[in-house]
Amino acid sequence: MFREERGLLLASLVRRFGDLDLAEEVTSEAIEAALRHWPAEGVPARPGAWLLTTARRRAVDRLRRDQAYAARLAVLRADAERAEPVPAPEPAGAGELPDDRLQLFFTCTHPALAAEDRAALTLRCLAGLTTPEVARAFLVPTATMAQRIVRAKKKIREARIPFRVPGPDELPERLPGVLQVVYSVFTEGYAASSGPRLQRLDLAEEAIRLARILHGLLPAERESAGLLALLLLVHARRDARTGPEGEPVLLEDQDRGRWDRPMIEEGRALVVRALTGGPAGPYGVQAAIAALHDEAADVAGTDWPQIVALYDVLLTLTPSPVVALNRAVAVAMRDGPEAGLALLDALAQEPRLRAYAPYAVARGDLLSRLGRDGEAAEAYREALERAGTGPERAALRRKLGDQGASGTP
Repeated sequence: MFREERGLLLASLVRRFGDLDLAEEVTSEAIEAALRHWPAEGVPARPGAWLLTTARRRAVDRLRRDQAYAARLAVLRADAERAEPVPAPEPAGAGELPDDRLQLFFTCTHPALAAEDRAALTLRCLAGLTTPEVARAFLVPTATMAQRIVRAKKKIREARIPFRVPGPDELPERLPGVLQVVYSVFTEGYAASSGPRLQRLDLAEEAIRLARILHGLLPAERESAGLLALLLLVHARRDARTGPEGEPVLLEDQDRGRWDRPMIEEGRALVVRALTGGPAGPYGVQAAIAALHDEAADVAGTDWPQIVALYDVLLTLTPSPVVALNRAVAVAMRDGPEAGLALLDALAQEPRLRAYAPYAVARGDLLSRLGRDGEAAEAYREALERAGTGPERAALRRKLGDQGASGTP
């Protein structure tokens, strides 16, 4: 309950008082007070209202004690309201907190903030992770993450970043940044960049929770539906993606009976929403690709021509070497390994792919399928140097061992 209420509570307090630090502190104090009182007195009928009332009282008490701080906040709020008039919020229903989380999403992901700070602040404020938990998510020391979060809050305060939802004319420009932050969090959970595990399910599930909130707050935005669909359709395969020792299991070798069918059905319904009513966006197209994989009985029965066609669309929407790499692999499944390898070799000079382990793995797999074992081993050695997680490195060593080339470090 605290996890669900915290984002609502924090957003409501930021809107009321205009200061993220103050809102965080009194939110924590209200939850601490609940942990003391509720076991003895019982959970109140309207726990959200109890928390909000307690937090507001703490904030008012703090501002009364520190008049200089209160004066600074008043000046900042007056400036912000003159520059960016904010309409009065709709009254909440009985016992409900006003849902100001959408404003908090756009504040935490404002383009004035550094990219790494946006994701950290989103996890801290909207997912409710502690600073040490956010530090673990990014695999950096807690002190480093604390500095990032302080830096982001300072930027919000000093740059007078408004706590509001962008207007209709701004939303198309700002929404992709919000979606990208949630997608980046999921990507790190789906395929960890380093560490002992291939997947970090807790992080992936937090991203899905954030995507659900965002879609609920912006139900008419098809790309928010597309993002949620994509995350669900990919996460549905989580139990089959690793073996007993945590090793990666390729899509073609996965036990599809272990895929989460209710999650797939939910994702498929969202794909329809994402692709209906106008030109498709990049998340909707990626979700459609994931749906084709999830609908197939096996790799051989996958609609590879349709997947290649969708990658063609995606390349026009978001051209990138990684999308081109994925398209090349799909072409290899449609037209054979030689066709795919020719496309991969054409990407060899792309700077972003030179240190990208999946590129070298894909080349190694296609070379192996063509019987060019020496070249495949060289590609696997390159991938081994670039791989970030222990399970990935172990899988590559097995590939090298199978080809009699296991003497690499």
